[in-house]
Amino acid sequence: MVLTRTGEIHRMATVKLVPVSIFAMLLAVVVSGCGSQSNAVEKASRVSVIRRVSSAPLVEEPGQPGTVWKPVASIGAQPAAWIAQRSGVTLLRFDQRLVHLALHAGSGEPGGQGWTYGDRIGASEIHRVLAAFNGGFKLSYSSVGFMADGRVAVPLTAGLGSIVTYRNGTTDIGAWQQGVPARGLRIASVLQNVHLLVDRGVASPTIHNCIEGCWGGTLGGGPDVARSALGITGDGQLVWAAGEHLSPSMIAQALIDAGVVRAVELDINPEWIAAYLYIHHPGGPSAVPVVPGQLGIPGRLLAPYSRDFFTILTN
Repeated sequence: MVLTRTGEIHRMATVKLVPVSIFAMLLAVVVSGCGSQSNAVEKASRVSVIRRVSSAPLVEEPGQPGTVWKPVASIGAQPAAWIAQRSGVTLLRFDQRLVHLALHAGSGEPGGQGWTYGDRIGASEIHRVLAAFNGGFKLSYSSVGFMADGRVAVPLTAGLGSIVTYRNGTTDIGAWQQGVPARGLRIASVLQNVHLLVDRGVASPTIHNCIEGCWGGTLGGGPDVARSALGITGDGQLVWAAGEHLSPSMIAQALIDAGVVRAVELDINPEWIAAYLYIHHPGGPSAVPVVPGQLGIPGRLLAPYSRDFFTILTN
């Protein structure tokens, strides 16, 4: 919902008729009634204008981020997403108090009709999307699971690393039936992909000696390929990580350094690793790649895509 300008305090011709102290009291009452999160007071020369804060996202070009977190999206006056690059890893961090994660069903995987979030960024998201990025392994892979809208495309397995989004809009990450799901919360979606890459702030012990067997087959057989992952910090922020030449240990360490306590590896290999930020214009958003050198996804998730993926949307 976009909130618009609601009122204006008259110019000096009106103000001169009111004693200064009374005018100040009236202004204080007006400001206090607006709410600290839904309104802002903007002063211009000799005119004070009260505006409601817009809930539409303001997304910026990522530029060339450094090791320090740089805000790239805000809602109203509050930062909602940040970007950083560390040791060849691109990191996007999201504040779940302002945004939420949505799991999309691809046209081929899992396929079918009637999903709440389908094979492209839909009309309900187009003016609310901040970012989008790839999902997990192909659903034909052995250690995966997919459930959304109460429909199970691939059965869920105990112990697998799981990205669980609840109907209340929050997302958590953990091992299925060993930390997630939370009791009493209705589930909106679950994506499972192998085992936890990071648990309790520590990388999995298999990241060095079981690379392909535990973390997916690589094109060419080498350990350093395009990889992506999604983690959660101790205070509930989501962190997506990816790069073009990463081993499991490299991406796990980058997530840990970013404060992640639990993480799931997503897809790997160049054809399927991509993230976009969406710059909003009156006619709709344009997608800007965030991972240097990424091959990208045709249509940049604004057109039908065969694989599952995630969007980040304003609350």
